[in-house]
Amino acid sequence: MHSADSSPAPGWLSVPDDANDLVEAVWPQSAERDATGELRIGGVGVAELARTYGTPLQVIDETEVRRRASVLRAAFERAATAHGTSARVYYAGKALLNTSIVRWVLDEGLNVDVCTGGELEVALAGGADAGRLGFHGNNKSVAELERAVEVGVGTIVIDSVIEIERLAAIVSRTGASQRVMLRVNSGVHAETHDFLATAHEDQKFGFALDHAAAAVARIREVDGLVFTGLHCHIGSQIFGVAGFRESASRVLDLHQQLLEGGEIPQLNLGGGFGIAYTRVDDPTPIGDLAEGIVSAVAEGCAARGIALPDLSFEPGRAIVGNAGVTLYEIGTTKDVTLDSAVRRYVSVDGGMSDNARPALYGAQYSARLASRTGTGEPVLVRIVGKHCESGDIVVDHEYLPEDLTPGDLLAVPATGAYCAPLSSNYNHVPRPPIVAVADGVSRVIVRGESIADLLARDAGIPQ
Repeated sequence: MHSADSSPAPGWLSVPDDANDLVEAVWPQSAERDATGELRIGGVGVAELARTYGTPLQVIDETEVRRRASVLRAAFERAATAHGTSARVYYAGKALLNTSIVRWVLDEGLNVDVCTGGELEVALAGGADAGRLGFHGNNKSVAELERAVEVGVGTIVIDSVIEIERLAAIVSRTGASQRVMLRVNSGVHAETHDFLATAHEDQKFGFALDHAAAAVARIREVDGLVFTGLHCHIGSQIFGVAGFRESASRVLDLHQQLLEGGEIPQLNLGGGFGIAYTRVDDPTPIGDLAEGIVSAVAEGCAARGIALPDLSFEPGRAIVGNAGVTLYEIGTTKDVTLDSAVRRYVSVDGGMSDNARPALYGAQYSARLASRTGTGEPVLVRIVGKHCESGDIVVDHEYLPEDLTPGDLLAVPATGAYCAPLSSNYNHVPRPPIVAVADGVSRVIVRGESIADLLARDAGIPQ
């Protein structure tokens, strides 16, 4: 062991008293170690999961998804009711979407937000009433818009002038009536990674505030388009309510201006609520977020002398992020000397093909030995994948027991959001299955790929 002064660990990461502990905020509520030290999720042991489905393996705790969806819906509905309005919660499907997830969130009273034609079809296949869907996207094709109008999507969030004209032509040709919102950029830059901040003006989404009035005027000219309100999303993985309050204030100025042209029944303030990935992350409790954001809108409306609209929110990560745990098997380990310190590289049988977030924007994760408890002293490790990239990092900095060894199972928590959706076949590695666990039972909800699946797409192989 080396002293903290010589350690290459970042300042935020301290040596844990117990390198086998499970930090409550990071893991599903069901995560626990049994009497032998094996990790169990949803009542199922990780050794059984690995034997049955192999590794890498993404595990989703169904009970955790349902619980978080229910808590979010209740918190925003409670806050809205207290201020004399209503709130709808849309699950942001881009975080993780399959037909099982769709059914779970619908069961818990949520609507679903999609942003491509593919996501739309998954939501419909999962049993969603099209009227409970919102459809985002900066480049919806004519075919995607035609399909959305055909099936009766509840709200299309318009992102460009071209999209207004595409929809105008569709409703003119079909005689349909389509509810729409307009996405605007409030100019509030969320305190997050630049690639996750989506409300500053130099990016692809939405309309600048000073261009929005003309766009709304054009929408209101089109027979068949029903303008229902403004939409704004300031980013992802956000802690606190300050950014949401400032964004709401700016959007309400525009909302008030647009009221001169007709009623505006809705306001959608997006999502982006942060979760804990490491022991030092301190996400804002959902109840505090809901009350803080809704209060800001209510106060803003009162100050302007305007009616409080119905509100909508779009959490994704906050519902599925901490419900997911990825299991890997340790393959090789290697100690690397850094000046007077040592970092142990721990290679696992997955990597950036099943979790691109660390390589994409430096996301930090945690990890724990899963098949047993370790008995060695905590040692600084970097968990890496099997891909031919030095940036193939799964967990950049973590302390694990010194006696970890090839063949051990390793669990990385908080992988429920944006891992499977961003997965790839880099280096021709098959994407892993997604398995749901609940009440001691596991089942596949998304089948994993095989090498045969990859070869089947290669048109140069004789069939």
